[in-house]
Amino acid sequence: MGTYGMLRFCLPLFPQASRHFAPFIGVLAVIGIIYGSLVAMVQPDLKRLVAYSSVAHLGFVVLGIFAFNTLGIEGAIYQMCNHGVSTGALFILVGMLYDRRHSRLIRDFGGLATTVPVYATFFMIVTLSSLGLPLLNGFVGEILIILGAFDARRLFGVLAAVGVVLAAVYLLWMFQRVFLGEMTSDENRKLPDCNWRERAILVAVVVVILVMGTYPQPFLRRLDNSVAQVVRRVEPATVTFVSPAALPERTR
Repeated sequence: MGTYGMLRFCLPLFPQASRHFAPFIGVLAVIGIIYGSLVAMVQPDLKRLVAYSSVAHLGFVVLGIFAFNTLGIEGAIYQMCNHGVSTGALFILVGMLYDRRHSRLIRDFGGLATTVPVYATFFMIVTLSSLGLPLLNGFVGEILIILGAFDARRLFGVLAAVGVVLAAVYLLWMFQRVFLGEMTSDENRKLPDCNWRERAILVAVVVVILVMGTYPQPFLRRLDNSVAQVVRRVEPATVTFVSPAALPERTR
């Protein structure tokens, strides 16, 4: 809602102020990306890790909005949708695990892929979409934002790319500790795998992830006109100075 407010109100109503504070907001966005990723990396709780990953994702969105170009803004809007799909799915998956084990601490798990292989497969797909793997929805939004940010300010684009690497670190490391390796607790050996209701929910999410990642054009085409209007609105006005001597006699 906050980033929607930036697009709907901040840029159209205050284009000059948006231009003036864009470098400052870009710095805050990059800090959000990197700081959110680093804090997520050290979280012992799965739900908190996903929550701090949201901070990093929204940093990408803000960076794309204040790139003031079509690539960045369309990528930001697309990433807002991706965030709702991927991060929402991660919260659903963490909730399913909590219902079974009544714990969200990463240290309480390990080797779950052998006990709940279907659940682990869905978790892996959603995790890869959240970190921006090509052919999944997160990649489209992030690559558009990085290209838009690089076109506006190269340093911001480079730092945003560093955030993608950090996302891969904390998400894959989390997946490794929870699902791979040796099983550390006997309680995890008795966990039930996904039932049919849970599978239906997760299959629907995965289908959306794949469609948005492989065929984004129907979504992006709907954004073209609106984004073009926003970009024109925030473009700096060009004022042409005309000498009074060049004016007709009646207008002097």
